[in-house]
Amino acid sequence: MSEYNASDIKILEGLDAVRMRPGMYIGTTGSKGMHHLLWEIVDNAIDEAANGYADHMWVTLHADNSVSVEDNGRGMPVDIHPVKGISGVEVIFTQLHAGGKFDDSNYKYSGGLHGVGASVVNALSEWLYVEVYHDYKTYRAEFESYYDPQQRKVLSGVCKQHLKETGKTHKHGSLVCFKPDPKVFDTAAFQYDVIKRRLKELAFLNGGLAITLTDERQKTADGFKTAEYHFSGGISDYVEYLNNEKEVKFSPPIYLEGEQDGIYCAAAIQYTDSYTESIYSFVNNIPTTEGGTHETGFKSALTKVLNDYARRVELLKEKDPNFNGEDFREGITAILTVKMQNIQFEGQTKTKLGNVEARPAVEAVISDSLKKYLDDPKNSAAGECILEKAVQAARVREAAKKAKDIARKRSSLEGAPLVGKLSSCTGKKPEENELFIVEGDSAGGTAKQGRDRRFQAILPLRGKPLNCEKKRLDQVLTNEEYRTLITALGTGIDVDFDINSLKYHKVIILADADQDGAHIRSILLTFFYRYMRELIISGHVFIGVPPLYRLEKTSTKEVVYVYNDKERAEVAQRMGRGYTIQRYKGLGEMDAAQLYDTTMNPRTRNLIQVTIEDAAEADRLVTVLMGDKTDVRKAYIIENADFNKVDLFAKEKGVQ
Repeated sequence: MSEYNASDIKILEGLDAVRMRPGMYIGTTGSKGMHHLLWEIVDNAIDEAANGYADHMWVTLHADNSVSVEDNGRGMPVDIHPVKGISGVEVIFTQLHAGGKFDDSNYKYSGGLHGVGASVVNALSEWLYVEVYHDYKTYRAEFESYYDPQQRKVLSGVCKQHLKETGKTHKHGSLVCFKPDPKVFDTAAFQYDVIKRRLKELAFLNGGLAITLTDERQKTADGFKTAEYHFSGGISDYVEYLNNEKEVKFSPPIYLEGEQDGIYCAAAIQYTDSYTESIYSFVNNIPTTEGGTHETGFKSALTKVLNDYARRVELLKEKDPNFNGEDFREGITAILTVKMQNIQFEGQTKTKLGNVEARPAVEAVISDSLKKYLDDPKNSAAGECILEKAVQAARVREAAKKAKDIARKRSSLEGAPLVGKLSSCTGKKPEENELFIVEGDSAGGTAKQGRDRRFQAILPLRGKPLNCEKKRLDQVLTNEEYRTLITALGTGIDVDFDINSLKYHKVIILADADQDGAHIRSILLTFFYRYMRELIISGHVFIGVPPLYRLEKTSTKEVVYVYNDKERAEVAQRMGRGYTIQRYKGLGEMDAAQLYDTTMNPRTRNLIQVTIEDAAEADRLVTVLMGDKTDVRKAYIIENADFNKVDLFAKEKGVQ
């Protein structure tokens, strides 16, 4: 085990004004921002595991909304920093740009390279303490935030107890326990399901690492609610998990790995009977939902090696053209993970890798490993499955191309087929325009009457669109509702999709608050996810939330619209005697003014923005809920449905 001393910590600048502008460091003071504090501490523990120093991590949610993260790694530095004159632990938690990750002497690979994580967590916590287990000794330091009346300001993350030895131990590693300050954050509690999802993903990405999550707020017959994750197969297990509800073409998944120019790369690949590609990439355990240079290298290698293989087995003759890349990616489920130094992201969201050196490195590793796999005679069956899938995909691609050409000829925004169906707006600025996809002609007619035609367009659906989860692209393009929608949006579809051509920057699904309405929303979201995913990733898709009740006070004529039974009870109690109540069974029961005021007016409406927090898990759930295995879907609904649960992430998006 290598030495890790306080002298290894590089200090860039002190801790300033985190309290004043927390959004600069964690994005938001809502639920998402509060969870970000936890991810910062978790990432530090994961870095110990990713670099071979730890094999177990424990995350515990306590009853007072504090949370602790423990690992069995090396333990934070307990010696005195040569410049600051305080312990390494205190430097980490009180200096904004301080950490052991600014060079590669301690961490070869790290998700967090800016050294802001631990200190920001401390600054935004009511209190925080650290325990370090090192050389058979336990060390403890304590920090707190409080208002100083003399200075008339909140002092954040002040060291209450300097690091000191508190006992003996046989353990090694670190424990950080903190309570987010309720004066900073709008929400009250950590969400178990959100945390569980991310920890499970991290266990897959770090094969061999055991992660235990305990929720002391929820008791079971056996004690507290607990989840444990340990996947010895790593990303291969991840692929099998994602494909559990699909028909796979071969098993086990193809596993590829190697290192090129200091960049480690691993991939797991498996093909299913689906018609879409599912590639999920990570760099130093950070999801890169928008892809990047590493994904480009992976796709390029896959296409070249498989085309060479097709010619080697004489599926492609000398004069035959190569298969397209998308032919080899139809039905693929792949996890790509890269570990490298000095990672650079395009933008501030950490979703797209920008390092140019990642592409040739990944391309070289994947090319070499995949060629060796296909050259092995025992893998010939898997190779044949891939080529057979590509042949079918190429045929479908040609059929889809013809369908697209026909759709383009039949449907343009200026063409006759959209007259009487799409009611476009007069605004010429896409960033200001909204498209409402409305359930039924009746509600569509009301929406047309009530809308602000300067920026709001209305597209009524005439019946339920096709469930595209198990349909090929050429089949999807034969559906009139989808053809009209594609034309209205102006982006194209699938590989032809171009977000820059989007004519409406808010695409709002507006359906009845009943089972049919929920089904239509699910069908449309499945379509967007499978064939226009960037529309969701870029934040353009919303759910319109119509009210369920209208309450009117008889004496004062006060009208209140409410969205659930709890709100109805509260308003009724406030109004007292003498009020009328109307239950809206559907959008068609509202007149134009009511529909606009409650559901379409930007100043008064409720919109839920559709996001993808975990793309891989979202993909699996789309298959579960919209696929053809009814028993799997039923089991999931029984286990997870809770119609009384408040979704803090959705609520945080607020009124749009």
